[in-house]
Amino acid sequence: MQNIHSSGWFLKLFLVTSLLSCATLAVAAKQEAEKGGVPAAAATSAVQLQGAVARVNGVAIDAIELRRAKKVLLRGKTVSPEQDAAINKQAVEQLVSAELLYQAAAKQEIKDLDKEVDAKVAQGKARFKDEQSFMETIKALEMDEKDLREYTRRDLLISHFVDTKFVSKAAVSDAEIRAFYDKNQDKFKSEDSVRASHILIGVDDKASSDDKKKAREKAERLRKELTGGADFAALAKANSTCPSSQQGGDLGFFGKGQMVPSFEKAAFALKPGEISPVVETRFGYHIIKLTERKPAATMDIKDAKAKIEEFLKEQKVDEAIKKYIADARSKAKIEILLK
Repeated sequence: MQNIHSSGWFLKLFLVTSLLSCATLAVAAKQEAEKGGVPAAAATSAVQLQGAVARVNGVAIDAIELRRAKKVLLRGKTVSPEQDAAINKQAVEQLVSAELLYQAAAKQEIKDLDKEVDAKVAQGKARFKDEQSFMETIKALEMDEKDLREYTRRDLLISHFVDTKFVSKAAVSDAEIRAFYDKNQDKFKSEDSVRASHILIGVDDKASSDDKKKAREKAERLRKELTGGADFAALAKANSTCPSSQQGGDLGFFGKGQMVPSFEKAAFALKPGEISPVVETRFGYHIIKLTERKPAATMDIKDAKAKIEEFLKEQKVDEAIKKYIADARSKAKIEILLK
């Protein structure tokens, strides 16, 4: 089945505001550190932003929260001043919405919340090779461990609130599932696909004719070994310059349009178990073995039911949260201080 995605609005909201799941925080900060910090446009804006950027029912949202949110949103990308201003506005709006959710969520009493925070933080720490790497990573987001624990606590409170108030009440009927299935048949169709392995003798397309000749001769020798009964996976591991060599050359399933034309044409012309002649592409010379073929098919509703239900439920939760926040905004005192 083709991927089905909802707007994922409330998930994006959590991503921007909590910066956690710890894994999200860790990856985002690690990318920042590896790239030497935020891009120039974002860095300039971040320096200028100080103090409160908004207030929600008297609670200040500090510029540091906006800077953290932008680091997650930008993921190291460079943006123009105009784009930077738009991202600032987008992030502040989502921070305000999240603060409204948090203010409602904070009224809950959650048993063993501290233990949940401990477990979540420990899970995040476990992704690092050592304590120093962990500390350097959170420092890149202008945080210490106390800040991290507070973000984690907020994240868990909002998650519990959403689960209790929205997720648990979102129900999808069999009739809704059937209607979605009937109206979206294209999403449940798969085209012809094949599973193949290959051995690549890589050579740059700008290489000399002598280098290309040597690479092709090596590929032809390997193909001869294969037709003589040699093990394909073993030869791939020992000779292929493609990363797939670690899997014995296995490329998994792919459909038409996913590989370069000459490779695709050769692969789809094979029968399971057959080995192609040496095929030239801009990457070098390939020997392809077809291992499996799947004809075009349409997924039956009974097989698609769980994914459709999940998708429709997420849509309902998204809509319920949007409605809740719109109502909360109408009753709240909100001051946007960002200029």
